[in-house]
Amino acid sequence: MDGLTEANLKALAGARSFERGLAYVDAVSGVEVGGDWIRSSVHGTERYEVELALGGPGGPTGVCDCPYGQEGNFCKHLVALGLTVIARAAELPRQRRVAQDRARGLEAWLSGLSRDELLTLVQDEAAEDRNVRRRLELRAASAQGDLAGVRSRVRELLDIGPFTQHGYVGYADARAYANQAGQAVSAIRSLTRSGRAADAMALARDAIGLLAGTVESVDDSEGWLGQIGADLADVHHDACRATRPGPEELAHWLVDHTLGDVADLTDIDPLDYEDLLGDEGMTALRRHAVEAWKANRTGWAEKHLMQRLAKAGRDIDTVIAVHAADLAPNGHTHLTIARELDTAGRPDEALEWAERGIRDTEDLATVDTALVDHVADRYVQAGRLSDAVALRRDHFTARCTLLTYRQLRAAAQATDRWRAERENALSLLRAAAVRKGTHGGPVLVDALLDDKDIDNAWQAATEFGAHDGQWLILADQSRSTRPADALAVYLRLATPLTRQTGNAAYEQLVSLLLSMRDCHRRLDTPDGFTAYATNLRTTQKRKRNLMRLMAEHDL
Repeated sequence: MDGLTEANLKALAGARSFERGLAYVDAVSGVEVGGDWIRSSVHGTERYEVELALGGPGGPTGVCDCPYGQEGNFCKHLVALGLTVIARAAELPRQRRVAQDRARGLEAWLSGLSRDELLTLVQDEAAEDRNVRRRLELRAASAQGDLAGVRSRVRELLDIGPFTQHGYVGYADARAYANQAGQAVSAIRSLTRSGRAADAMALARDAIGLLAGTVESVDDSEGWLGQIGADLADVHHDACRATRPGPEELAHWLVDHTLGDVADLTDIDPLDYEDLLGDEGMTALRRHAVEAWKANRTGWAEKHLMQRLAKAGRDIDTVIAVHAADLAPNGHTHLTIARELDTAGRPDEALEWAERGIRDTEDLATVDTALVDHVADRYVQAGRLSDAVALRRDHFTARCTLLTYRQLRAAAQATDRWRAERENALSLLRAAAVRKGTHGGPVLVDALLDDKDIDNAWQAATEFGAHDGQWLILADQSRSTRPADALAVYLRLATPLTRQTGNAAYEQLVSLLLSMRDCHRRLDTPDGFTAYATNLRTTQKRKRNLMRLMAEHDL
């Protein structure tokens, strides 16, 4: 029917959703056929409304109000309806004609009713369906200019009471609540369209506050409330555009809203109102923002608003002032200021702020490492290589890590002063290792390994300790010159692996065995390795994957 085939459905949905859709065919009910569309309900974890559009230029399309479908995907429920359509292809042309005849019949019947008969019909429907009644009441209050009545009904629609269990709206009921709240949005939007934008603006603000009050009591995993909040923001903006409120009043409200708890719900950006505010309103907006920031200089929302307004006005000095009022103790804020000044083309001031961040940090071990990198890079760019070395030396002295050792080495090598710097750095690491005993050696060993100084690295590991990964590196890099020492390391590392199972352990053990074999070859003691491998095969014979790996490597 209209090019709808199983292959077509599979291509639209993907193999996984198509297979899942097969299981939902029996859950399809209430199929309605229109001119070029087919609707139904599909019962899954909830009842979802599904619609297929047929005969379009790009082939069939569909919408479903399940979470996956709302992301724009052709879901399993659409597959189920599509399969139902294919199975009933012979019946559908007749059903379509019947549906069209019914629609024409309904229209003709309604057209023939008198005013009183139509009124009775509508009243009966309103009495039987609460949602119909609420929509009609809203439209009536709006048409009659009854703002208090509209406000009252909007409050009813945003009330979570009918949907709560133990004071909370669960996941299963959140969508129904959002659908009801959506009626409030539609009612407020209709006020603007009917020429009552000022009322719409006031009601939108009330509704935003009411919706914000529900956030902590609703499971909004699917983002229903967020969408309602965004819709209310759009309604407010449209109403303001139509009614043009006073710039001072609008600016004050925008600042209060942006700094309030409801800001994340609507994501209203005051700068989106710039054309409505005009010069007078933007001046007022900045004034109110400054007043709020001065009252709470460390508040994230206040700082963010000030920075947004200042950047929009290219007022870099205000941006700096906002940052400077709340400096982080590790220099991170100083770095942010430096980057802002660099971007503004003020490099000298930028470097001054960055250097101040280094000076103001009480302990260089806690300084933001990105700040140290920034200052060192600026020194190098300016040809101040000695200053770069001094900074890297101070940072290494405070941190004593492999990374800071490498950074000191890179800076010192650029000045041909690495030999002296290295001696001092290694002395510092040795002193730290002495203080920490056998737990202080790993950084020293790492530094020596990084310098390819294997003999001193082995000596440091022996004297101050090293972890197994370092010992393995030492053994691998020393095997050709000190095979007996390397063999002792491999034997020690292999022992705990013989008590483990799993392919990862087996692969590590075989790698060690290959290294042991090489050591025995260099020591001219092949019989020693043969005896070890034979004993290992005997004691580990139940580990079939290990035996297979050993055989593959002729071990």
